[in-house]
Amino acid sequence: MDTTGTRAPLKRTVGSNQVGMRQFNERIVLQAIRLHGPLAKADVSRLTRLSMQTVSMIVDRLIDDGLLARQPRVRGRIGQPSVPIALRPEGAYTIGIKVGRRSLDVLAMDFVGHVCSRDVLEYAYPDPRVLFPALEAKLARVNETLGERARQVVGVGVAAPLWLGGWRDFLGAPPDALDAWHDIDIRARIAAMTGLPVEFAKDTTAACAAELVMGQGRGIHNFLYLFVGTFIGGGLVIDGRLHGGPHANAGAVGSIPFMDSAGQTMQTPAWPGARRPTRQLLHAASGFVLEQRLSDAGAPAAAAHDHRALAPEWLRHTERWLDTACPAIAGALINATALLDLEAVVIDGELDRQLVREIIRRTERVLDGFEWEGMVRPQLLEGTIGADARAMGGAILPLYAHFAPVHELFLKPATEAGY
Repeated sequence: MDTTGTRAPLKRTVGSNQVGMRQFNERIVLQAIRLHGPLAKADVSRLTRLSMQTVSMIVDRLIDDGLLARQPRVRGRIGQPSVPIALRPEGAYTIGIKVGRRSLDVLAMDFVGHVCSRDVLEYAYPDPRVLFPALEAKLARVNETLGERARQVVGVGVAAPLWLGGWRDFLGAPPDALDAWHDIDIRARIAAMTGLPVEFAKDTTAACAAELVMGQGRGIHNFLYLFVGTFIGGGLVIDGRLHGGPHANAGAVGSIPFMDSAGQTMQTPAWPGARRPTRQLLHAASGFVLEQRLSDAGAPAAAAHDHRALAPEWLRHTERWLDTACPAIAGALINATALLDLEAVVIDGELDRQLVREIIRRTERVLDGFEWEGMVRPQLLEGTIGADARAMGGAILPLYAHFAPVHELFLKPATEAGY
């Protein structure tokens, strides 16, 4: 079912019956089952256009390799009872690392996307002299948790801001604490630490990947993704593919300028150390701005990211943030829709779920007052993953690098109207 209650057509990933395509066809079969859940061999054949004989050989081989498993027969339907084939959770594991401006997240994920372990280190700013020793210790704990299963880890995925050493003044970091990031290759550093292949993506692009593969993106082919973390950022999916752009920075919504109702550049209270008027979406709609408002009122900064943001004693401060953030988000979405012709906008964040819903509700209300002539208004949808999205997206990167049917990550098959 899609988000409107209409049955979404099944999607096909098409394989080849040529002799030299064994690995490609194996990945096609794995992708079909990942997209649609447990399938009988006949359904796999129809979806992939591989012959039944080819599918049977591939499925049996993948079962022997421990990547697929037979489920109990399904009875009670017309014809012979079918045996669904499913991904085997223990077939492979990946590690996802989110290096953020306020926290380090390390998690292990199994072959079907279940999180097996999760560890978090919170900090005021990402000092590499502290972060990398802590990361090494957390990776050791992941190996201890996995035990013998650690041998089946196929790689590590890292999600981090592209300019991790930036915004030093806003984070209140000492002058030299973040300078080292300019000379650090995170991917190479973690590869040397783990001895495993390492994939890298911008943190909010990785979060978008998680939503694409395991959330709302299963039923949407063109959407903009917004994630409200310390800063607001995003990702972009076009024609079912995660679109990174030539600089791996597509969906950088935080940098979009925004205007007030009178058409003037909006200016929120300047951040500590700010050298120019605040004119970008990140200065109005980021979690850091809410942290500042709550801290100024006497609440812990961490309250911005949990249920306390909506507690009666702090609610008016959160509402003031919403009064600025939601019109700013709406303006960014209008511009993005005019340019990209979006089906939907998915909004998630490192926030209480009720606050995410309130952001969506208030943004919808602003959009109600806009003239949509010449455009098709996109749906606003709540993201399904939440705070773990960036680390889970990181863990998805090696999963797809090893098991997706094409080199380009996150290919979603074309819809066939007749099936």
